Amino acid sequence: MSPPDAADGVERRQFRQFRFQAPPGACELLLVRHGESQPAVDGEPFPLVDGHGDPALAPEGRDQAARVCERLAHEHVDAVYVTTLRRTVETAEPLAARLGVTPVVEPDLREAHLGDWEGGLFRRKVAEGDPIALRMYEEQRWDVIPGAEPMESFAARVRGAVGRIARTHVDQRVAVFTHGGVIGQILCEATGSQRFAFTGSDNASISHVVVTPERWVVRRYNDAVHLDPRLTLHPAPLT
Repeated sequence: MSPPDAADGVERRQFRQFRFQAPPGACELLLVRHGESQPAVDGEPFPLVDGHGDPALAPEGRDQAARVCERLAHEHVDAVYVTTLRRTVETAEPLAARLGVTPVVEPDLREAHLGDWEGGLFRRKVAEGDPIALRMYEEQRWDVIPGAEPMESFAARVRGAVGRIARTHVDQRVAVFTHGGVIGQILCEATGSQRFAFTGSDNASISHVVVTPERWVVRRYNDAVHLDPRLTLHPAPLT
């Protein structure tokens, strides 16, 4: 019962601020960026899978994978998804083993294809401040890179993959191990932001999106407290 008003003794209803709850029929996506992958080395391009650079995790990335999966192991997770690229598979391995599940491969959540800059060249071009890299950031389009995947095609396949997962896992929570560009695109779709507003999440960070047929709701972005409890402002690689 609400306490009576001190002035007139009339009971008045109270309305507290509520804590968000996923609505019925929603699917919760825990978007995990893969751990840090092996460094690119001049003259030693990464192996390619369907044209995409496919480096393994670096030792630092395996430590990050263990930390993020330990955190997720204490949450209710109904399914684990990975992409066709092994850095996501290797990052998900500790959680999949802990839960005793086989990850589902969703090819359309692989990273944006970087055209002529695949195999590790992207990192060098960005580090050297290549004019095309600068233009890419100015225009917020991956397809400024020669031969890269058109932005509209990238956005469409990411939307399609999210829709399929959401329809398969109604009223469930799914851990999706994917890539920085994909996470950025999903949050862009959810918020209507500029294309690169959410690009550059930390390796092994968690972002949280609630998907319903009507809208996508962002609950958190770049949560990495399992890696370092302090507030850190260091930039992370994009891919």
